[in-house]
Amino acid sequence: MTLHRLTIHEAHDLLRERRISAVELTESVLSQIDRHDEEIKAYITVTPEVALEQARRADELISAGEARPLTGIPVAIKDNMCTRGVPTTCGSRMLENFVPPYSATVVGRLYDEGAVLVGKANMDEFAMGSSTEYSAFFPTHNPWDASRVPGGSSGGAAAAVAANETLFALGSDTGGSIRQPAALCGVTGLKPTYGRVSRYGLIAFASSLDQIGPLTKDVRDCALVMNALAFHDPQDSTSASKSTPDYTSYLTDDLTGVVVGVPTEYFATGLDSGVEERVRDAIAKLAELGAEIREISMPHEQYVVATYFLTSWAEASANLARYDGVKYGLFAPDAQDIGEAQSKARGRGFGREVKRRIMLGTYALSSGYYDAYYLNAQKVRTLVKEDFDRAFAEGVDVVVGPTSPIVAFGIGELVDDPLEMYLSDLYTIPANLAGLPCISIPCGFHEGLPVGFQIMGRPFAEGTVLTVAYAFEQSTDFHLQRPSIGT
Repeated sequence: MTLHRLTIHEAHDLLRERRISAVELTESVLSQIDRHDEEIKAYITVTPEVALEQARRADELISAGEARPLTGIPVAIKDNMCTRGVPTTCGSRMLENFVPPYSATVVGRLYDEGAVLVGKANMDEFAMGSSTEYSAFFPTHNPWDASRVPGGSSGGAAAAVAANETLFALGSDTGGSIRQPAALCGVTGLKPTYGRVSRYGLIAFASSLDQIGPLTKDVRDCALVMNALAFHDPQDSTSASKSTPDYTSYLTDDLTGVVVGVPTEYFATGLDSGVEERVRDAIAKLAELGAEIREISMPHEQYVVATYFLTSWAEASANLARYDGVKYGLFAPDAQDIGEAQSKARGRGFGREVKRRIMLGTYALSSGYYDAYYLNAQKVRTLVKEDFDRAFAEGVDVVVGPTSPIVAFGIGELVDDPLEMYLSDLYTIPANLAGLPCISIPCGFHEGLPVGFQIMGRPFAEGTVLTVAYAFEQSTDFHLQRPSIGT
């Protein structure tokens, strides 16, 4: 039995029945990392000592009959979530030596469940990127083709799941950073409703957009992780005070009565024809499963990229102002005064893409330009949300389309063309602007590379999104296919 290839629910059954131990499962995953991560580079930090100690404690819980669904299950955490005693770099030289004195709420929840931390996953610096090429340390490679990107900014997390270097991972999603790499790596990635999952301990990029969510091998695993993550956290002022269901109760293959909205704007210029074909096949499959397919319009789709980047750049400019070279972040020992310390710390600590976004965001917030740029972006953001509100009010249950307009592109292919890189998030951005739950699941292959299918739902309707995703998944075998490197 190849333990690292198991899903969470498969591993849980074996652990509970005492047919395998958490230590054996963890050792299998760590061995897989040893064998393949030199090529994939999914991890910035691997934590074998922490993992094996947590696995031993998990085995004690299992022996005492206290196993929960995530007890003994290896997890990778994107390196922008604080982990007490374990380096948290955010993919940046600015935080290269930062070891948090506390853990993010979501990390604490996983520890309470008995999950096992095998490492911190690589990412675009401060989550600013769509390819994981903007990591300050090294790019991550796609397990399906090591010459291509895994997507971003949670590229390390997605690649680790695809290559069976973990059983699941946590990522963050500001404009598609869970779903786009999930699509490019052929795994499942869910961005919950804004406020559904605590952001306490997540190093901020754009605070009105950031959300933490799971990357898993299938939809059932996604539901199990959400059961652990979704709750009200008083330490996060944006955390919603809403009851949370058992998400596994929504896993059914009956879509009778479900209305699926298909925006005409999601099938326009820029969408690769092979990707479009796979996505239209997926929509046809939903119809076969009993769903009603309804064509709808999202008239403000053409503005989402500009709206998103103006918003996120402005918020990034404000959030990253704290890295002053004095109280927090990189220290420049050769500086003669505070002004020089700030200049040298930011010059050395931030990479090119982060500097670009800080400068553009600062400009958008500056005197004389705030109304023209940031304020107008917020007005259009409202219009984007109203497009979804209108569709849901007219009876649509979910909105579907491509996750990414293209399959995984070559490493270095778009790194010097930021506009083209930004456009790769065209279809994922709307859910962040509107704060909606959204999942990406595999729906086929084009040129030998995975294609992602995106399903968006009403606010806090993660259950409906999981229902549609699970029904599709169970009628196909795309989620079972793994790259050869992950076997």
